[in-house]
Amino acid sequence: MVKIDYKSAGVDIDAGNDTVEKIKNDVKSTFSKNVLTGLGSFGSLYDLKPLFEQYKNPVLVQSIDGVGTKTIIARKLKKFDTIGIDLLSACANDILVMGATPITFLDYIANDKLFPEIVKEIVFGMVKACKETNVSLVGGETAEMPDTYLPGEHDLVGVITGIVDKDKIITGEHITPGDIVLGLPSSGLHTNGFSLARKIFFEIGQYSVNSRIEELEKNVGLTLLEPHINYTNHVLKVLEKKINIKGIAHITGGGLIENIPRILPQGCGAELIKESWPSLPVFDVMKKIGNVDSHEMFRAFNMGIGMVFILDPQDVTLFKKALEGLSKVYEIGKINNKKRVVEIK
Repeated sequence: MVKIDYKSAGVDIDAGNDTVEKIKNDVKSTFSKNVLTGLGSFGSLYDLKPLFEQYKNPVLVQSIDGVGTKTIIARKLKKFDTIGIDLLSACANDILVMGATPITFLDYIANDKLFPEIVKEIVFGMVKACKETNVSLVGGETAEMPDTYLPGEHDLVGVITGIVDKDKIITGEHITPGDIVLGLPSSGLHTNGFSLARKIFFEIGQYSVNSRIEELEKNVGLTLLEPHINYTNHVLKVLEKKINIKGIAHITGGGLIENIPRILPQGCGAELIKESWPSLPVFDVMKKIGNVDSHEMFRAFNMGIGMVFILDPQDVTLFKKALEGLSKVYEIGKINNKKRVVEIK
């Protein structure tokens, strides 16, 4: 009778061990003095006492997110060093909107077959982003699951934890008609709308990841892989200046139309002027190739604005000054007294 083992069933334990060896030093380089366990432990330990002493009433803020079908573009280009950046950035931005400072991160990398070099490349980008954000990559999981994923497929998910004082949580509840909507530029699609983008470029346009389009500086694949901007330094800089930020929205899946209403109180709507910020070429190209309706574009993509801030008109100048040299700031609209929707004018 033929003997079988785990490897013959599609799971290579040795490849998993090799992966840990390749990434453990990089991961350790993100640890703060509060991290009490290293890679390989059943769980991560993080000492909160020194951190809590800095807060009057500390509240933990957590979020989970993924990179989605952007991983398909990475696989087509055989370039995996930026999707780890995307993951950390997407998660960090989600808790920043509540005024939280990110502190720890956990990742989950799954595929049909584990290739240590690819995982190392993904983690390399993640480590880079964690260091820039002062976040400890306290642990993660690699999963080799044949038949769950198709050959060559990757899934990438992250969980972030941050901290904020209870009386400094940003909720949007104090937003009122007359407030100003400011936007920070995005670098491209970030991690959203890739199912539609792939349909436009690869099905309708019949392009490949290596195709060059006159309006785009890079080939199609690299344009789509442009890393998600991490707005941690931007938000923390503004909060340090004690500027009264009434609401912040991370423009993720659902675009400007679906994300801004999430922070609007009853009796408040938003009116945006689309000519008030420069349109990124990738969105113009997709709209043209796919003949996509304008409303759908603003619902599927960020359209060049990655983070939105809402504040009183008297605080606008101070806000712009705080981000001078760090980011352009566009005055993209105002809050009105209509229902909780976003109108694009």
